[in-house]
Amino acid sequence: MNANDWIQIALSLGVLLLLVKPLGSYMALVFADTPNNVAPNKVLRFGQGTEKLLYRLCGIDSREDMGWRHYAVAMLAFNLIGLLVVYLLQRLQPWLPLNPQHFATITPDSAFNTAISFASNTNWQGYGGESTMSYLTQMLGLAVQNFVSAATGMAILLAVIRGFTRRSAKTVGNFWVDMTRSTLYVLVPLSLVLALLLVSQGVVQNFKSYVDVPVVQTTTMTEAVKDAAGNPVLDAAGKPVTKDSQVTTQTLPMGPAASQIAIKQLGTNGGGFFGANSAHPYENPTPFSNFLELLSILLIPAALCYTFGSMIGDRRQGWALLMVMSLIMVPLLIACTSAEQVGNPALSGLSVDQHATALQAGGNMEGKETRFGIVNSTLWATYTTAASNGSVNAQHDSFTPLGGMIPMWLMQLGEVIFGGVGCGLYGMLAFAVVAVFIAGLMVGRTPEYLGKKIEAHEMKMASLAVLIPCMLVVVGTAIAVMMPAGVAGVANPGPHGFSEILYALSSASNNNGSAFGGLSVNTPFWNVLLGICMFVSRFALGIAMLALAGSLAAKKHVPVSAGTLPTHTPLFVVLLACVVVVVGALTFLPALALGPIVESLMSAAGH
Repeated sequence: MNANDWIQIALSLGVLLLLVKPLGSYMALVFADTPNNVAPNKVLRFGQGTEKLLYRLCGIDSREDMGWRHYAVAMLAFNLIGLLVVYLLQRLQPWLPLNPQHFATITPDSAFNTAISFASNTNWQGYGGESTMSYLTQMLGLAVQNFVSAATGMAILLAVIRGFTRRSAKTVGNFWVDMTRSTLYVLVPLSLVLALLLVSQGVVQNFKSYVDVPVVQTTTMTEAVKDAAGNPVLDAAGKPVTKDSQVTTQTLPMGPAASQIAIKQLGTNGGGFFGANSAHPYENPTPFSNFLELLSILLIPAALCYTFGSMIGDRRQGWALLMVMSLIMVPLLIACTSAEQVGNPALSGLSVDQHATALQAGGNMEGKETRFGIVNSTLWATYTTAASNGSVNAQHDSFTPLGGMIPMWLMQLGEVIFGGVGCGLYGMLAFAVVAVFIAGLMVGRTPEYLGKKIEAHEMKMASLAVLIPCMLVVVGTAIAVMMPAGVAGVANPGPHGFSEILYALSSASNNNGSAFGGLSVNTPFWNVLLGICMFVSRFALGIAMLALAGSLAAKKHVPVSAGTLPTHTPLFVVLLACVVVVVGALTFLPALALGPIVESLMSAAGH
């Protein structure tokens, strides 16, 4: 790595950290607990009229405080209705307006998968957006879910925070108020600013039909000959008949992309308007747009750490959690960049016995945009999998074995290294509960965290939150590799094919949404399997955290004593980081050994 590489990494992380306090302070004001949810500050008074109008139109009593069960039911009901709406929009697409390309209806299994994907903040995509989804489906279905799924994660986090701040309480807040304020005061304003900046860089935002333009240089393409029914024509030997045709025009996709790109990044959604995602020049045309989108991936998750510290009355706790996330992500970012800079030793130009530690000239540029290069590609790959974002600006399948393993493992850690909007931080809080319980066992006293005793019920809920995604990954991968329908889509047999399957299940089960590629997943088997993983991981984990919040809210506050473990010190930061890493290593190291690790050893041996 050269000086330019270090400067790019330092600039990206430096700007992110500079924005943590101002945005975190703003969100603390937005989410401040007040009697009867009456606006106490200028931030809320500014939008109070709109907020009250929304409550009136929807028949919501903003003064109602919900118990955790009521809160969970409201959260589930709202998201299930949204899931159904997205499914119906896809199935009825040909008969709805704003479909200038006359796209056909989406198959039931693909519509099922996509509806769950966007409702669960995963945004896994088994389709190409510009060739599948109408403008109406993209806007009313997918973009709306980008907002409300992110707001749902923030709402659950707020309930968990109230679990720590309230004493002997039976309630954890109002889901409708939390979701409305998350959307109205945080997600919409930030998305509006980012969308305008992206439009200034050339990201498309219109309702035009696709445009056919002449190509600069005519090329020849070989294509299969098909009969009237659309089936390939075979010759006497049973092989497909092909013909050469000249390509003289290119179709340029249009659409309201910038508005969806903004919220896909800020809401840690990741679903691309176009199939190539943020590698597409209409989604991400310039280095500055790349920097803006990269920054927005971690912006809200990082700032929420400061918000958490402000809301519990001890900002040191928020900084400690941010430090844990950074302590794990930064070394992995450097390792991923270094692996891609080394490249494939087999392409070093040396003999097999010489190339084991040799550098590939220029590093591994396969699958990367030349306008971004290796560092901006690995920055994005690390950021997007540290958060539950899933957008890509390079092909992760083309990374080196070890370079591709790092984004995979970041997802497998539970999407808590920044993680998704809201859900990353409440996932990290579940790990913090486990960490203080382990520390309590070491010294032989009842563990405490933020003034609340951690007892059997809290440990059960925290353990469920930690283990549910892990279970879905390993069980789902086992099912996929045993089923003919699971391995049928593997284009690369051997360790890399296994890595593709493992990556897909890691992505779906941790609500990330990125993919290795090279694995055909738009089939009934994969759509159903991944849909189930996305749904269970998102909502079962959310319910477990709400149950934890309800239990904590009902407890009395325990005064700090000489035996209380300080949870803002470097010692606790290291302990919590070790718990996260050890859980991830114990769970997934055997699977990683079968995929990227053995592939790396084979590459070094010249295979």
